[in-house]
Amino acid sequence: MLLEQISAYKELGIGLIVLLLLLVLIIRGIMRGRRNRILRELDPRKIGIQDIDRMEDGSEFELYLQRLLSALGYKDIYKTTSSRDFGADLVFTDREGARVVIQAKRYAVQHPVGLGAVQEIYTSMRYYAADKSVVITSGRYTESCKTLAAVNGVKLLDRSDLEDMIDLFKSKRREEVMDVIESKAEVIASKWSRK
Repeated sequence: MLLEQISAYKELGIGLIVLLLLLVLIIRGIMRGRRNRILRELDPRKIGIQDIDRMEDGSEFELYLQRLLSALGYKDIYKTTSSRDFGADLVFTDREGARVVIQAKRYAVQHPVGLGAVQEIYTSMRYYAADKSVVITSGRYTESCKTLAAVNGVKLLDRSDLEDMIDLFKSKRREEVMDVIESKAEVIASKWSRK
């Protein structure tokens, strides 16, 4: 009798453990499905910095930025093709009527964006007849990248700026997001000197 009770309790315990595991898997699947749906929609009202970090590649980040620019009310937004983009991912017209080129870099914080991003976006300005150039990253920039950008008047927006833009947008402060995007680039004179 005692052995039968012990056996019954074991079976009940195993059944409860299996049931709990199934419940955990179902909940994780629902949450993952919701997260994947948000990423598929790339709705700027629903996307946060953690969602950007989970994006599979840079093209999702580019599409997110395109939708953000559209939601802000910018006109003439054009997403370049993935090949032969000539250094720009997005082209749009700002509030003053200036054409702006953007290069989007979805990078991890531990892998900073280097000189190539500034070189590419700056040279793309001529191809797209742009007046301004911006690089937006989910990470950070190297010091040499910041210097080259400042010498060439390229606007750099890093992770902190992106988080601010997301928060402002979700707070319905669209003009302030546009102010961040359109603010003047830091400009310095060339640091080069002949030694």
